[in-house]
Parts: sequence; structure tokens; C-alpha cells
Amino acid sequence: MLRPYRTFTVVPSLPPRLSPLSDLAYNLWWSWNWDVIDLFRRLDRDLWEETGHNPVLMLGVIPQDRLEEAAEDEGFFAHMMRVYQALNRYMRSSDTWFNKQYAAKFPDLQIAYFSAEFGITECMPMYSGGLGVLAGDHLKSASDLGLPMVGVGLLYQEGYFNQYLNADGWQQETYPVNDFYNMPIRLERDETGQPVKVFVDYPGHTVAAQVWRAQVGRVALYLLDTNLPENRPEDRVITAQLYGGDLDMRIRQEIMLGIGGIRALRALDISPTICHMNDGHPAFLALERIRMAMQDEGLSFHEARQLTLAGNVFTTHTPVLAGIDLFPPHFIDHYFGSYYQELGISRDEFLQLGRPPNPHPDESFSMAILALRLSAGANGVSMRHGQVAREMWRNLWPGTPTAEVPITHITNGVHGRTWIGHDMMNLLLRYLGPRLLERPEDPALWKRVERISDEELWHTHERRRERLVAVARERVERQWTRRGATAGEISEATQILHPDVLTIGFARRFATYKRALLLFRDPDRLSRILNNPDRPVQILFAGKAHPRDNPGKEFIRQIVHMARREDLRRRVIFLEDYDMELARYLVQGVDVWLNTPQLGMEASGTSGMKAAMNGVINLSVLDGWWVEGYSPQTGWRIGSGERYDDEQSRNDVEAEALYDLLEKDVVPLFYSRGTDGLPHEWIARMKQAIAHITPVFSTHRMVREYTERLYFPSAMRYSRLKDNGYAVTRDLVTWLQKVHMYWDQVRILSIDSDAQDGTPVRSVITITAQIALGSLQPQDVQVQIYHGRIGEQDGFRDYETVNMAPESPTSDGVYRYTGSIVCADSGEYGYTVRILPHHPDIVDLHVQGLVIWAS
Repeated sequence: MLRPYRTFTVVPSLPPRLSPLSDLAYNLWWSWNWDVIDLFRRLDRDLWEETGHNPVLMLGVIPQDRLEEAAEDEGFFAHMMRVYQALNRYMRSSDTWFNKQYAAKFPDLQIAYFSAEFGITECMPMYSGGLGVLAGDHLKSASDLGLPMVGVGLLYQEGYFNQYLNADGWQQETYPVNDFYNMPIRLERDETGQPVKVFVDYPGHTVAAQVWRAQVGRVALYLLDTNLPENRPEDRVITAQLYGGDLDMRIRQEIMLGIGGIRALRALDISPTICHMNDGHPAFLALERIRMAMQDEGLSFHEARQLTLAGNVFTTHTPVLAGIDLFPPHFIDHYFGSYYQELGISRDEFLQLGRPPNPHPDESFSMAILALRLSAGANGVSMRHGQVAREMWRNLWPGTPTAEVPITHITNGVHGRTWIGHDMMNLLLRYLGPRLLERPEDPALWKRVERISDEELWHTHERRRERLVAVARERVERQWTRRGATAGEISEATQILHPDVLTIGFARRFATYKRALLLFRDPDRLSRILNNPDRPVQILFAGKAHPRDNPGKEFIRQIVHMARREDLRRRVIFLEDYDMELARYLVQGVDVWLNTPQLGMEASGTSGMKAAMNGVINLSVLDGWWVEGYSPQTGWRIGSGERYDDEQSRNDVEAEALYDLLEKDVVPLFYSRGTDGLPHEWIARMKQAIAHITPVFSTHRMVREYTERLYFPSAMRYSRLKDNGYAVTRDLVTWLQKVHMYWDQVRILSIDSDAQDGTPVRSVITITAQIALGSLQPQDVQVQIYHGRIGEQDGFRDYETVNMAPESPTSDGVYRYTGSIVCADSGEYGYTVRILPHHPDIVDLHVQGLVIWAS
């Protein structure tokens, strides 16, 4: 390949009067502010579409005479200055939730949010699906709330794939190359003007990465790029594709994300107090934080571990073990052999950081276990998923009841201003007022949705459905043209769908557990539903399967073939290349959002939240977020969360339930019109969905919850452990070593109480226990009564714990403990006694493996 002697960048030549356009283009604040988007569309509507809604690229290719013309247009200039001043006010304002309530208490707080993907806007294709879009919405709400946060990720040269289908309906992938210099990102440069670079050791050599910044409102997102001339060809492609390549490429990417990401922050002089791992991909960052603390502060491995884990937060996103990144031991040896020595620990100690207790010799190294072992706070992404995650990982805390496994839940949300349609947002602003933009998570504000007239809400929604139909027709015409369709077929594409027909949307990642084929369980019955001449229905499908997920691709192929049936061809449409732009059209324009995951497999899901905010009604299996979001007024549930012995029975029963709901509830309600032609009962459900789901499932609520429940407690622990030159950390490690050394001396010798059958309700029961502590002291342990009502199989149905108080020792190392419980309700009660380690600075009450129960 012929290479240039020198490279340099060329930037748009903006008339001086239009210089604010550059600042507006390079701050992704525009992606959730319609007034800025309208400004760029006003400049050249067609070019805005052609450039994929990329203002930087647009400014680079727009004809110079159009820029000169715009500079002389006083209306355009006034519009530009209005949004430019709004951006400046936004960036400078101290009137934010964090500044007003917490900045004085946490002046040094700095959060770094690590994720393998970020979905900010479609012109930055650095996302594959819900995980990345959630990360993007997280940063946007952190910006709006004024949270001191930065994001850290990888900058993919080819991003995630573009999808197209061949003549048989089989998914094909293309990987367009991203031109970073024509994207809304900029290289970070040092004081000499040179690009900021970090260097990460791989076996036998070092890999360099330069750092780019995307400005997401007030939040900087730093992205690492290894496609540099000084790197070997096989290292330049580390950041080539999101989730591309084999297992070896995956570990190389995750080393760069975690270790390289931490080093990038240091190169930028950013010292995070909290590092938030969005899923397990970035978990190697925890090891690098330990290594740096050892190097900088002279701490031992165990001291550095206790210090840094206090400042780590981990969000798990998968409800199945198959979704966890696992690396064979020889992979870890190959990539971390020298790292063992730098940390001053043995190979077995290192491997155990990512393994369950009592592993077999070939046990794989789990990124989720690594993150759990090295984090002070961990959470699932919905109430149901929190329960599933505690069940999944309870073996990491032997002897701990599942309900007490230290994994909480913070239910996902979405960024309303990104996902609510422009027309709908304007309508909401008129009725709810400007506080909607400042406090979208305030439930009281959303009660005003009832004031919106049925006619206005319905006509606003109808405009969005009309726009969706138009977009779908354009996309199908392009799809069929590319496949070599006849002129007659292409003409038919312009007539498919109807803007007045009940429209159902199903759009998501095409993993088999999401059961896209459930709707086709009985094709003839489905056909009768869709083709009722008085009450027709149409369905839009969209979604990508992972390039190596052939079963998911087969689901797409079967849907495409179903859609070719003569009785379904105008009623069922598959739209190719699902991305954020198409997602917006769908969640804003359909009437019903369909979700049919296999029960227990949906960690959260967020597309249904986006739909509900636009007045779209959810029809879903009771899983993920819908367990919390569902009510009879806001949508429909498929089944009641029942469990089945086999998949065939479950699919048969739930398909039948889905058909019944469509035939008896959904379709009749939509077509039940008043004398004014409006479906008033349907509109009432739309209002309930908007009012009850929008404030609760907002990322503003979510980020506030992360901040108050995980970030702040972690920051306080982290700060405390640094006190007195890390003396608190050293004391904690010394105590932990003592407890581990003498724990086998701790025993429960006897238990006595005045409990008896026939005890009256509200009676107080006194319990005493003789406890042998050996070389430990009463302040080293917490002795507790664990009591509650008895349920199935003689286990506790619910429980409470009461701390017991020690009295003077009865003999050498033996103490008498006393406590009392209240029998609050009638029925069969039970109690037992347990001993846990106790220390004021311990992060985890359930120190892994250290608990003694009465036997």
C-alpha cells in the first residue's frame, strides 16, 4: 500500500459569523435538543439526512455558497445565536441537582463510567444495542444532573455492522469504516499539541492508543484508538470492531478498555474516586487501580485491594451464565503472567479473583466474578433481575442466604428528551410546563397529562404513525431495489402499510430467547387477526442478530419468509439495519410495543420504556422492567409469570394468550371509536402509560439512584480508607488477616430461649447463646438472631435479624450473648443464630465465606 509522506487535517471553512456552528456540532448536547437539530436541518435538510445526522460531516461537505448565504440570513443567525447561548448557559450553569444538593458534601467526587459501547446518536455507531444505548442515556442524564462524571470506552474504526438481507432473508453484515475526523469527536492533545497516548503491555510488546473525546453535554467521553502506525497490524485492529473477532480479540479489547482506560485518565490528570463498570467487559480496570495504588502509595496488594474496591461499582446486565465473558486459564497466563509479579501475588491468587470457590484446575476466569470480588457495590438492572443475579452468584458468598447476597437492583431508565418525539414533547411542554425539562423524574408533574385533550394527543400520535409508515415504505423500497426486485414489486413497496391501521412494533436484538417467532406459532390465526377487513392490523419487525448467532439469523429468515405469504405480505414487514434512528421512528410511531422474552431471560429491556413515553402501549411477558411497569391501566401482560416444565408447553400457552389478548382486548379497544371518531378508552391508556411510566423509568431517576445508593457510599468509604496516610486501610487489612487466621476457633456452643408452642402474638422472646470466640474479641464479630415465619420445606418464608449483645465472658474466650425478638404475626415461627465478622470499615458484611450458623 502506498503511504503518504505526511498527514494533516482539513476543517470546514466557516464564515466568521457562523463560527458558533462548530461548537454546536462538537457538543453532542445537540442530540437531545431539537432546537439545535432544527438549526442544522434548516441549513440543508437533504444534506442532514444524507450525512446520517452528523453535523460535523455536514459542515465539511456543504457548499461554501450555502454557508455564505446562511451567514447573511438574519433569521438563521438569530436561531443559531439562540441555541448557542442556550448551550453556553447549560455548560456554565451551577444550577444543577448535584451542585445544589451535594457538591459541598462531595467536593472531590469524580466518577468514571466504563463501558464497551456507547449509544449517543446514530452518527457515532459505537453501540450494538440496549447496553450501549443505556450507557449513552446514562451520560446524558449525568450531564443534565450536573454529576462530575467522565465516560471511558473504545473508539471502533468499523463500529458495529450494518445489516442487509439476501434474497433468502439471511442476514449479511458489512462494516463501513468510520472517519473519525468527520465525526463529533476530537483528539485529546497535550501541552505541546501532540495527541495524548497511553501504552499498554501485551505479551512481548507494548501497544499504543491515542485518546479522543466526545463531549456529551457537560460530560466528557474518552475513547481509545489503537489504529496507529507505530502499532503492529494485529494490534491496530484491537479497536476495529465492537464485539468482533474471537475470544483472543475479546480479551485484548477488554485489556485495552480496562487497563488502557485507567491509564488514559491518568494521562489526562483525572483521578476518579468511583469507577463504574457497565457490565463485566471493563473489569480489568480494578486490577490496574490496585497496581497503581501499590506503585503510588507503597501499599501491599491486599491493602490496595481494600482501598480500590471501596471505589468500584459494578452493574451486571445478564441473567444467564452463558452471557458472561469467560477466559481459559492459559489465556490469563499468556496476557497477565508478568502482571502477577507486579501485583506481588501468586498465579493461583490471581486466578481466584475471577473464579468461584473451590474451582477445578481448568476453571475459566470470569469477568463478572472479577468485578464482583473487586467492587464495593453491585447491582442488577431491574427488581426481577436483582433477584436472579443474587441467585446466580450466591455461591461466591457461601453460607449467605440468597436474599442477603450483596447485589442490589437499580432499574434501568431511558433519557426522555432523546426518545420522546418532537411533536409529543411540544405537546407535553404546553401542558406540563418547562419544569418537565428540569425534573422529568417528578411524578407529580406527570399527573397533568390527564389535562391533555384526547383530540390533541391522538392527532399528535397519528402524525407520528404517518411518518413511520412513510419511513418504512422508503426503507422497504431501498431493500427490495437492492435485492433486484421487479418494477412492479418496487411499486408495491410504496403502497405497503396504512397510516390509519393498528400498528404493532417488535424491534430488538434478535437473540432466540426474545422469541420473535412466538407471534407466528399459529400463522393462520395470526392471518385472520391481521386481515380482518373491519379491524386490520400491521406488524413491523426490526433487529440484528450477532454475526455468529446463526439461530438468531434463522429467526430473521423465518420472519422474512412468513412475510412473503400472500395473506401476510402487506401486513408483516421486516425493516433492515435497526439503529437508533429507526428505533426512534418505531417507538414514537407504533401503537403497541410487543415483547415476548422467555421468562427470566430479560434482565430489563428499555425499548418498551421509550415506547410508553410516547403513548405507545406495551404488550409484554411479565419479565424485566415490565414486572415493575405493568398495571392494567398502562398495558397488557402475556401470562402472569407462570413457570413451565418445558419450552414447548410455555410457547404454546403464551402464544395462545397473545392471540387471545389481540382478539379480545387490544384490537377491539383500538377500533372502539366515539361519535367524534376518537378511541377514547385507548387514549386513556396512552395517558396512563405516559404519566406513570415516564417519571419512574427515566435515567434521571436511575442516575440519581446510582448516585445516592452506590456512588456516595462508595466515595465516603474510599475517602475514609485514605485517611491518615492510609492508616485506616492498613488497620482494616490487619484485622481481616486476624479474622481469617482465627475464624476456625469461633463456635456456637449452645442456644436457649423461652419460646414455646402457643406463644401469643406480639410476645417478646428472649434468646441467649454461648459463643466461643477463641483469639477474637466481641468487637470483631456480630452475633445475630435470624428469625421469621416458616414457609415451604421448613425454610424461612421471610426473616428479620436482631443483633445480640455480649455479656462478660463465662470462661476463657467464651461469651454469653443475649437478644430478644417480637413475634409480630400468628403462625409457625422459627429462629436461629449466626456469627459474622464485624468491623466499622468493612465494605461487605458478608465477608466471602466467613459465617457460622447454629447447627
